[in-house]
Amino acid sequence: MASSFSSSSSFLILGFVLSLFLLQINLSYSLTCSSQQFSSNRLYDHCNDLPHLSSYLHWTYDSSNSSLKIAFLATPAKTDGWVAWAINPQSPSMIGAQALIAYKLDGNMTMKTFNITSYKSITPSKIAYEVWDMEAEYSDGMMRIFATVGLPSQMTTINQVWQVGGAVSNGIPVIHAFQSANLNSKGTLDLLKGESGSTTGGNDRIRKKNIHGILNAVSWGILFPFGAIIARYLRTFQSADPAWFYLHVSCQFSAYVVGVAGWATGLKLGSESKGVVYSAHRNIGIALFCVATVQIFAMFLRPKNDHKYRKYWNVYHHGIGYTIIILGIINVFKGLDILVPDHKWKKAYVIVLIVLGAIALLLEAITWTVVLKRKSSNSTKPYDGTNGRQ
Repeated sequence: MASSFSSSSSFLILGFVLSLFLLQINLSYSLTCSSQQFSSNRLYDHCNDLPHLSSYLHWTYDSSNSSLKIAFLATPAKTDGWVAWAINPQSPSMIGAQALIAYKLDGNMTMKTFNITSYKSITPSKIAYEVWDMEAEYSDGMMRIFATVGLPSQMTTINQVWQVGGAVSNGIPVIHAFQSANLNSKGTLDLLKGESGSTTGGNDRIRKKNIHGILNAVSWGILFPFGAIIARYLRTFQSADPAWFYLHVSCQFSAYVVGVAGWATGLKLGSESKGVVYSAHRNIGIALFCVATVQIFAMFLRPKNDHKYRKYWNVYHHGIGYTIIILGIINVFKGLDILVPDHKWKKAYVIVLIVLGAIALLLEAITWTVVLKRKSSNSTKPYDGTNGRQ
């Protein structure tokens, strides 16, 4: 009897587990393109779950007239954003893409063609292919693009690019984010075999951008300010001379070397990203490199403490130094806005700056305490901000 009860229980448990498993399969299946249906009884021969941005492509290729009928589905980054599907006759990239972009205009869905020649700004324009039966829909948080594209008879494999954005300004889609998914939303479509593929070159670009960001944040954003703190406050203490000077020089020279490496990776990224221009970030980066280079080589022209031009050199050296720190911190934040990393990274950098600021304030108070004590003891050489080896 107990054995029978045990067997029955086992079958019940097994049946329950199988039911959950089948339910999970059905739920997963409902998320694929195979279960999607369209208005006006639109039907397509093939469909693909695209690997990025929760997007789907349904399509039928008619070899008799070299036409491609498509339905592209994606969720915009924001409710009033936009979605795009494009063919690039040259390579799987956004620049050069012949795009169909759907978005809301005056509360209604619209779709227009765009020849993408730059990330900076786009305007509706004719594209390299004839397009007809264009229509756009929005429901359940998802935008849908319907169209038929006329292709050259010899084009049986196409480079496809898809994208989503979060804003439309003055009737024009605003540039999309540059997250990994956005940069990897591209691939190929074999019209004869009915197969789609994806490209992964964007992962290497993301890695290079992260390296560029880390190098520059450490150099311009952390090491340079820390080196300035060493020079300003440690030299007040006579026991720290000349150690503070060598620490200061070592820190700033290390920051410069790391900064040059970060600057070089930025140049490399720029050369590989034609059409993608971040003017302010680039110009500040160039200015930082030039000013820091002058600052480093000016060390070889440093007059002795008792030289009549030493006070002018001090003014120049301190002024350029603080300029590097300010520009460096500004450019780190601009870089973070471009990379759009997890919020924790920006928060971490802000915390680092707060800690450096707190250290500077504490040392400032201690420094003035030491200076005032020296003055009260009738020091023959009061602290004037320029004493010391530097």
